[in-house]
Amino acid sequence: MFDLLFERGPDGLLYIEWLLSGLGWTLALAFFGWWFAFAIGIVVGVGRTRRGSLIRPIARAYVELFRNVPLLVQLFLWYFVLPEVIPTAAGTWLKQIAPPWGAFVPALACLSFYTAARVAEQVRAGIEALPQGQSEAAAALGLRPGLTYRLVLVPQALRMIVPSLTSEVMGIYKNTSVALTIGVIELTAAARQISEATFQTFAAFAWATVIYLALALVAYRLMSVIDRRLQIPGLSSARGPVRRRQRTWNGLNLGALRRVGGAS
Repeated sequence: MFDLLFERGPDGLLYIEWLLSGLGWTLALAFFGWWFAFAIGIVVGVGRTRRGSLIRPIARAYVELFRNVPLLVQLFLWYFVLPEVIPTAAGTWLKQIAPPWGAFVPALACLSFYTAARVAEQVRAGIEALPQGQSEAAAALGLRPGLTYRLVLVPQALRMIVPSLTSEVMGIYKNTSVALTIGVIELTAAARQISEATFQTFAAFAWATVIYLALALVAYRLMSVIDRRLQIPGLSSARGPVRRRQRTWNGLNLGALRRVGGAS
């Protein structure tokens, strides 16, 4: 199994170089796809909470569309159908993008919009979990709805949903594997090429599995660090002793007030 990595392929490169090349495309798809998805997801998630606005049904339609259509079908629509339905000049330009970018761009768009729909639901849940008093206090201070979301609601919601966003970060790395169906030689596609060249299917995909597992663990640890740094004081189990001290202090204050009231 270990010897496979240091064997040379038909092109003269080591098979470990094939895997590293595939890993690079996987990381590129996941990294850029996540940031596009995060930006779009915040906008759509905010739109899902805007009552009495036309934005809300549009945002809901977006979420329902991209969450309920299988990812592979969406990828085929982006790659095969979109160039045929948009204006001819734009469609021709998409078809003439040099490989591997001609497949990378549709795969990136597909992953971004699909993951954005999932992020939007997380953002919506985070905003709706906040006390109503947050928006009421912002209105009392004279903040417009846009500023209320930007300065008050969204920052708090994002800090609350970091644990649930962890699964989305880990998921986008795994979802990059569908890009092999349109010709992106990412990690899974590289493992398949090694399998076809050497007939060592188990070893090839075992190494791909190890790399995916390592990526997931790194993403999990990174999101755990972010979660700890962005915890809202008083809402984390890690701050339990602080809350217990606060309750004790409040109890002492209440006892003192009762004694003063009895003495008077």
